[in-house]
Amino acid sequence: MSTADRPRPHALLVAGTTSDAGKSVVTTGLCRALRRRGLRVAPYKAQNMSNNSMVTAEGAEIGRAQWVQAVAAGAEPEAAMNPVLLKPGSDRRSHVVVMGRPHGYLEAGEFAGGRKALARAAFAAFDDLATRYDVVVCEGAGSPAEINLRQHDYVNMGLAQHGRIPTLLVGDIDRGGVFAALYGTLALLDASDQALVAGHVVNKFRGDVGLLEPGLRTVERLTGRPVLGVLPWQSGLWLDSEDTLALESRPHHDPVGGRPRLRVAVVMLPRISNVTDVDALCLEPDVEVAFVRDPRALADTDVVVLPGTRATLDDLRWLREHGLDRAVCAHAARGGVVLGICGGFQMLGRSVHDPDGVEGAPGASADGLGLLDVCTRFDPAKVLRLPRGEALGAEATGYEIHHGRVTVGDAVPFLGGARAGSVFGTMWHGSLEGDALRRAWLAEAAALVGRQDFTSGTASFGAARERRIDDLADAVEEHLDLEAVVGLLEHGAPRDLPVVRGGLA
Repeated sequence: MSTADRPRPHALLVAGTTSDAGKSVVTTGLCRALRRRGLRVAPYKAQNMSNNSMVTAEGAEIGRAQWVQAVAAGAEPEAAMNPVLLKPGSDRRSHVVVMGRPHGYLEAGEFAGGRKALARAAFAAFDDLATRYDVVVCEGAGSPAEINLRQHDYVNMGLAQHGRIPTLLVGDIDRGGVFAALYGTLALLDASDQALVAGHVVNKFRGDVGLLEPGLRTVERLTGRPVLGVLPWQSGLWLDSEDTLALESRPHHDPVGGRPRLRVAVVMLPRISNVTDVDALCLEPDVEVAFVRDPRALADTDVVVLPGTRATLDDLRWLREHGLDRAVCAHAARGGVVLGICGGFQMLGRSVHDPDGVEGAPGASADGLGLLDVCTRFDPAKVLRLPRGEALGAEATGYEIHHGRVTVGDAVPFLGGARAGSVFGTMWHGSLEGDALRRAWLAEAAALVGRQDFTSGTASFGAARERRIDDLADAVEEHLDLEAVVGLLEHGAPRDLPVVRGGLA
């Protein structure tokens, strides 16, 4: 059956003029808003390029953003919601995950051959979701106007063509030039792709929306497509992000009652992964979290976090090149707390070995920082699981995504890892999202560094995530023409949309 002959699924594509325009935010808000209407909703992103990922109940790895969108939709997260996940290991090479399982590597220039197989997997997953859910809300990647990639695209307009999916184009007004971005993106698409772009959304607006009206009406007149809403800037709002672009949006707190804060420095590794591990710390009212690259920033902090990484040996080399290895060891020597998570934990050990070239060149090896009596050896088989246990007298949960096999010597076990004094290492991502474990660990860390006046917060991280999602849905319902969106889901893009004359139209 040809694409034209198949029944058109009830789906919507949220595309953006740029990366970080707000596609994930709009998609998440729509998932919750449509769920409130009693619809069975599934999120979907054909291909995600991110080192922030999550493990589903089926033992599959998907992008963290799609996991959160599934939570917003009230759906069980599954591999089909993010069938292709690219995890960059360098500027030109990515580890490929297909339907939640490792699928080799993809070089930067490998489009024609490698991408065809990925497109088939992505389209099959979309078709499957469309048969099981009332609505599929799709998130694009980057911009649909990346015309150098259009021939093999299956994430933006290639996906839209596959499912005849009406498309919303989101522009970020906070960057400036939003009117040119909306018009120019559309003008760079060919006529068949333009026919599926049914409306615009302006995101991150601050101020009086009345001031935008002349520009909005002009964009509507020039493109023949309505602006379906202007979403306001929402201060302090962030979601589990796909990449490191949104790190600066993590909230910061003023001191509570004048008490001293517990200061936490998170080392911004070049190939940082699962940076969402520290999100729960950012919500603690008496914890100050900073993301740092300068070793001098570790001199007056209480806790140093070495987060996960997609390239442990490369980032360990980077630590040494920038003197951060010495700074971390000096911090530990004076009694400061160190927490290593997954790859960061592996760096704290005695040695790291990669005999099969899982992360890079076969046979690569390096000494670790020597703060924990552990050794790591990479294995081609990836560990994907949702562990449960106990630490510091509190119930603990998390998720594991790693190739490294850690052998623990003379150290106290800690969350799939090890502890020696004030140095902690764990293979469990997401453990600090557990309220009891987070409070117990913060109390332990504060005691170790002599912060006797430290007080943990009482907020639930899970409840805070739900509030963020509900805030997004409230904004979508208030500021977007949701009836028009539902109309697009039911009837598709209007047939009489004009062609905008531009470079390729």
